Amino acid sequence: MSSSPTTIPIRAVLLDIEGTTTPIAFVHETLFPYARSEVRSYLEKHFESVETREDLARLREEHESDISENLNPPALAVGSRDAEIDFTVAYVHWLIDRDRKSTALKSLQGKIWRQGDLEGTLRAPLFADVAPALELWYRKGLRIGIFSSGSSLAQKLLFAHTEAGDVTRFIDNYFDTTIGLKTEVESYRRIAAALSLPAGEVLFISDIVGELDAANATGMQTLLSVRPGNTVQPGQGHKNIQSFDEIPGLEDVSKTRL
Repeated sequence: MSSSPTTIPIRAVLLDIEGTTTPIAFVHETLFPYARSEVRSYLEKHFESVETREDLARLREEHESDISENLNPPALAVGSRDAEIDFTVAYVHWLIDRDRKSTALKSLQGKIWRQGDLEGTLRAPLFADVAPALELWYRKGLRIGIFSSGSSLAQKLLFAHTEAGDVTRFIDNYFDTTIGLKTEVESYRRIAAALSLPAGEVLFISDIVGELDAANATGMQTLLSVRPGNTVQPGQGHKNIQSFDEIPGLEDVSKTRL
């Protein structure tokens, strides 16, 4: 398997977030605990909003699936507003404890993080090389996309409120689990189609080999991000980088930018 950047021109860079652009510790030690502690407050303030009700409906559907699979989730409460909030808080905590890649959970978490961003209580750290690289790639005309299990809303909020400032002006696309799981080959085919590019012209950078394998199966070029705090991964044919500064020179394609 040849997965390092080749002579095929790269026209888009697709990035994972945690362990690639942002320390894993920020997600697990700041974002997840924040969502956990603020879910009740958020629901009490926004319980009647249309977008919150949509999230709650999706969570109940997932809860039904958990029951059918005998996973013993928290008992469903019906009736009063307070009872539904109590159930939702308990179920959200249960999902977080299991690191469930739940689209409904990620959607609700994204809204809680949005509240924290607007209140100025959340600022995402980026590795020092990330913001300069995003700007350089953007100026070269490369398409820049993000693919994370966190909702597209959460992704936009993170990059809009970083310690390096708002870098969303450099980012063209945000992909989440609505397009598919990060370890599924079909997800990367859909992303290439959404970018209107051959898969071989997309470079995907992640800290997880399973995700890189799936991307590479479509023909995407890949790099394994090895950052402080990351779990050690077997390279398995993916070139390792410790900084975006180590990426082989990417061509200026600004004249052909889509």
